[in-house]
Amino acid sequence: MSFDAIIVGAGFAGAVAARELAERGGKKVLVLERRDHIGGNAYDCLDQAGVLIHQYGPHIFHTNNKRVYDYLSRFTAWREYQHRVVADIPMGEGRGHMPVPFNLTSLEIAFGKERAQALERKLIDTYGPERKVTILELRLNPDRELSALADYVYEHVFVCYTMKQWGQKPEEIDPNTTARVPVFLSRDDRYFQDAYQGMPLKGYTPLFEAMLHHPNIQVELGVDAATALDLSGSCIRFRGEDFTGPVIFTGAVDEFFSCRFGRLPYRTLDFQFETHSVDFYQTHGTVNYTMDQPYTRITEFKHLTGQVLPGTTTIMKEFSRAYTGAPEETPYYAIISPFNNALHGRYAALAGRHPNFYLLGRLAEYKYYNMDAIVARALELCDTLCPPAAH
Repeated sequence: MSFDAIIVGAGFAGAVAARELAERGGKKVLVLERRDHIGGNAYDCLDQAGVLIHQYGPHIFHTNNKRVYDYLSRFTAWREYQHRVVADIPMGEGRGHMPVPFNLTSLEIAFGKERAQALERKLIDTYGPERKVTILELRLNPDRELSALADYVYEHVFVCYTMKQWGQKPEEIDPNTTARVPVFLSRDDRYFQDAYQGMPLKGYTPLFEAMLHHPNIQVELGVDAATALDLSGSCIRFRGEDFTGPVIFTGAVDEFFSCRFGRLPYRTLDFQFETHSVDFYQTHGTVNYTMDQPYTRITEFKHLTGQVLPGTTTIMKEFSRAYTGAPEETPYYAIISPFNNALHGRYAALAGRHPNFYLLGRLAEYKYYNMDAIVARALELCDTLCPPAAH
């Protein structure tokens, strides 16, 4: 089969683009994926104990974008799921859990019912109910109790967790990031308040299988795009021949160009999976460890997926560290800074020499995208690539 378009990567960005170009654009599409599976970091599978796990960390779908929700609903039914996260912190002689983001329930757990009621009255009178008030706003308040509350949230919920996640000392943490940490003046314990929330009923991998199941789409696994695509000349060459159709690249752009200007820095994650002979290991799908422990959080997948498997559960402990580019590592989080953005700009300029070469996604664009945002980006790109007559 000869191809009209090439997609590099079979995660959300690549799979959505492939489906759109094949279906809406009527193009024959080749998808190249370096891994031995589709789905990108959203890939899920059964482990040896029969538990459905997310191999590259927990993925919880949420969005306010109806177009995105309706689009993905073509390829999956949904399990109703409202994500709730608690922070595990030392309290007195023991430990306790409080909702994250810090809210009015957290306030009562932290300060006791009587003091919490007084603080709640002050907060509601000052800012109004159901608002997310930032630490900065609280710190600027002349009321000492409210500014002290900001310090409590900073110390117990934010600073240690952020140090572990980003490998920084407190003085190195961007004050602008600290200032945006919210206190939610609500008893809504959900981590997200989006209109559409849930989990793919049968898992993420079946969603991708359905999306990529189209007569105009061919997927090749275990292919490094850098060995198949050549951008060194005036025209893109694919496996030795000129290729003039659209090429959508969703991988690490610095690695594609052999890191010629230097490696873009990322944080990577190490996952420690443990299977336990109990129905459930913890009370919530995600428990953050914000003050101690070397890991940032523990995920228990059965809470997320709703899988019924009595007497067995699998948890995942998550450790953050610097990405080195080793083959077994995955770059997860771009470290955004003016210097790093400028470095990415040099790679983007290399890609931009070819008008039919498009950068799409977290790694290619060196940005943080939630799943719904990258689906929206892929749809918008394909809006421009698919002629109106093909709608």
